[in-house]
Amino acid sequence: MPQGTHTVELPVNIETVWDFVQDMNKWAPLVPGYIDHKILNERQSTWSFNGDLGFMKKLVNLKVDIKEWKEPTQVTFNLTGISDNFIGGGYFLAEAIDQNRTKMSGHLDITAKGMMASIINQVLASFVPKTTTELTNAIAAKIVEINKQG
Repeated sequence: MPQGTHTVELPVNIETVWDFVQDMNKWAPLVPGYIDHKILNERQSTWSFNGDLGFMKKLVNLKVDIKEWKEPTQVTFNLTGISDNFIGGGYFLAEAIDQNRTKMSGHLDITAKGMMASIINQVLASFVPKTTTELTNAIAAKIVEINKQG
């Protein structure tokens, strides 16, 4: 199962992190290769992005199902391929270090299914950790940017 986890420390309180990650509209556009997303309901959305697999770019469409909103510490979600045969999931986890600092971790796991699964999973083994790091860093940077202005 290709997966990645990345942790960053933010100079903001845990409520500030929660305020951002609890709204998919705020972080969906930060997915590397983002094209668009549509909110279907409070717990479901569809996302389109270009996955850069190194040797090629691939249009990826997926459905995101929020499994749990656990304020102020965790958002857990499942991923289902619409355009491709894969499943996965992920989470954002926030831990207060003190009143003004928060540790935030992002995690993704994506597994291809079907006839080409073994080949695709080899590619995903490097793609998923890289994407997890890029997305977590982009969310962290956006949270810091927004809170410097306010």
